[in-house]
Amino acid sequence: MDFDTITKTDLDLLEVYLRGSISAGSPLYRDVIDAMNYSLLSGGKRVRALFCMEVCRALGGKVEAALPFAAAVEMVHAYSLIHDDLPCMDDDDLRRGKPSNHKVFGEANALLAGDGLLTHAFYTLATADTGARQGLLAVKLLAEAAGCHGMIGGQVIDLGWENRDTPAEVLEQMHRLKTGALIAVAAQLGAVAADHTGDEELKILGDFARKVGLAFQIVDDILDATGDEQKLGKPIGSDAQQGKTTFITLYGLERSQEAVRQLTSDAIERLYQVVAPENGKYLASLCWRLTDREN
Repeated sequence: MDFDTITKTDLDLLEVYLRGSISAGSPLYRDVIDAMNYSLLSGGKRVRALFCMEVCRALGGKVEAALPFAAAVEMVHAYSLIHDDLPCMDDDDLRRGKPSNHKVFGEANALLAGDGLLTHAFYTLATADTGARQGLLAVKLLAEAAGCHGMIGGQVIDLGWENRDTPAEVLEQMHRLKTGALIAVAAQLGAVAADHTGDEELKILGDFARKVGLAFQIVDDILDATGDEQKLGKPIGSDAQQGKTTFITLYGLERSQEAVRQLTSDAIERLYQVVAPENGKYLASLCWRLTDREN
């Protein structure tokens, strides 16, 4: 199958899984369920899920086995976007071309919807049809990536350095945590789903995906400065308005673009240390396609 066919097949499988993952529950708290599904099912690139599913396949596993792991990562990602958009954080009114969650459901329900998605992610891992050892490892890896030493730590750095000149090493650390940690754990969970749980293998896959994650964030910085708001689905120029240092403000457009290319090349080289190039062709193509995206 070609790249587009594989992508569509995987995303269709994921969509079916996600639509059945959160039950309606009681009408008394239906608002928060609706708010959770509003963000979880609003589309997006599903990059993290694709990395999870395709690492599993590249290592000889069945992609269906990776669905609970991919879904859990998407739930954590959706929760983070809901909270990022809140007035106390980035205060954005648009997400994926639609009103942000708090604009539709109110701040309180948006906050609770994010909390609900985070906790449901771990419920999804805990109830997955997998071995106890794999399930426990998956919970540990995702908790670490989403927590204070991962995504939340990166968000704290981001908030703490607004309207200040951020040193390059701080900016890179922020992005490795805020964006890279969740992409890295997605790749690692794909390996766990394929029952590849060796420490060295997981480390290499984490290194591979963190490089992709940093490149992904640099592209986000480029798009925030130069992108098309209609294609991007959210306001552009928000980083400048909030006084944030970005790779563009530090290095300029040309050097930032070169960094994206170098990081992507290095990432694929790292990937091929654990995945045969023939089996990793889709992942390599995915990495390169992320470098020239428009949203």
